[in-house]
Amino acid sequence: QVQLVESGGALVQAGGSLRLSCAASGSGFVLNAMGWYRQAPGKQRELVATITSGGGTNYADSVKGRFTISRDNAKNTMSLQMNSLKPEDTAVYYCTLVTTPWRVYWGQGTQVTVSS
Repeated sequence: QVQLVESGGALVQAGGSLRLSCAASGSGFVLNAMGWYRQAPGKQRELVATITSGGGTNYADSVKGRFTISRDNAKNTMSLQMNSLKPEDTAVYYCTLVTTPWRVYWGQGTQVTVSS
């Protein structure tokens, strides 16, 4: 069983920056891909960014050039550096990961609010 703990969500002004963190704990697993999704009020959950165990990254077009995903495999942690934040980035951000044995886990979510 894996537990995910997210942190870093906050209220920030447009143009500001935030750093989200996700820590995985537990035993008997190997971390594979990790990622961040977000869900704004009244909208479907959408992909923000993913990172493979080897460090390969993928970003939604809406955040390319502004957000950077990273991970520390030794510490089982992942981060999302968010710069030049816009009001449309306001959402609950969820950490997710895939393990071996294969299973998908989700965090509880952390609120990011960007004021204009």
